[in-house]
Amino acid sequence: MIHVFKGLKNVEKYFLINILYIERRMYEEYKQVIVVRSDLKMSKGKLAVQVAHASVDAVLKAINDKEWSTWVNKWVEQGMKKIVVRVENEERLLDIYNKCVSNKLPCSIIRDAGRTELPPGTLTAVGIGPAPSDLIDMISGDLPLL
Repeated sequence: MIHVFKGLKNVEKYFLINILYIERRMYEEYKQVIVVRSDLKMSKGKLAVQVAHASVDAVLKAINDKEWSTWVNKWVEQGMKKIVVRVENEERLLDIYNKCVSNKLPCSIIRDAGRTELPPGTLTAVGIGPAPSDLIDMISGDLPLL
């Protein structure tokens, strides 16, 4: 990449770097990741509902933020990619959520109401994004698929 800048003036380098950055962002992939606890042994229906809650809640939070709403729009344009992964316990779920918050990513954490299979207040899932895939992967990229 350095050879591209050879012989260019500083102003030209500045504009070229900015064009490359803008172009990268235009074609950047966006996704949403939903993290669920595998230790709860929820039924398939219960699991599906918790995943849906996490997905929708994260999007609703994101659309009210200037930068995040841009991410939502790009994610929708790209087909609303979602990936569901798992963690082994509540401690790990909270760790993922706290990393999202500290990295300023749109996220939500879901507490079950306790009307069916789980005790009230049980933490079940975290929704991350929509956001650029590379930002989400820094937090959830090592987690196994559900």
